[in-house]
Amino acid sequence: MEQTVATNRKAFHDYHIQDKHEAGISLLGTEVKSLREGRANLKDSYVIIKDGEAYILNCHISPYSHGNLQNHDPLRTRKLLLHKKEIEKLWGSISQKGFTLVPLKIYFKDGKAKVEIGLAKGKREYEKRESIKEKEAKREIERHMKSYKKA
Repeated sequence: MEQTVATNRKAFHDYHIQDKHEAGISLLGTEVKSLREGRANLKDSYVIIKDGEAYILNCHISPYSHGNLQNHDPLRTRKLLLHKKEIEKLWGSISQKGFTLVPLKIYFKDGKAKVEIGLAKGKREYEKRESIKEKEAKREIERHMKSYKKA
């Protein structure tokens, strides 16, 4: 069973997601407790690969509400747990021009915190406007279909 904690909706607006990968995340005890309360934010966060290891930056996990002085830093850099071959594959992909790694969501799977990261290519401004228009058109069609079914 999967319990979603936080999603990065902005990533789907700003990027074309090419590929998705699941990674474990190295957390402190108070961070896990805070995640279970659903207090995380993935906005403006990204993944880097440095020295053969993957790290997630700018991922905000709020301090645990019942924590003490030893609470964690909300914006600390956290290590992602991936196999070496996966990291090498991702490194090869992001070394191409225009690709980056963005976290898409944080969730609990079988009691363990996981991060879904996506290999992404940035959208241009006109592509963003196009996707907004498509969403609005889809919503409008759904609205008309719903009213048509009632009549």
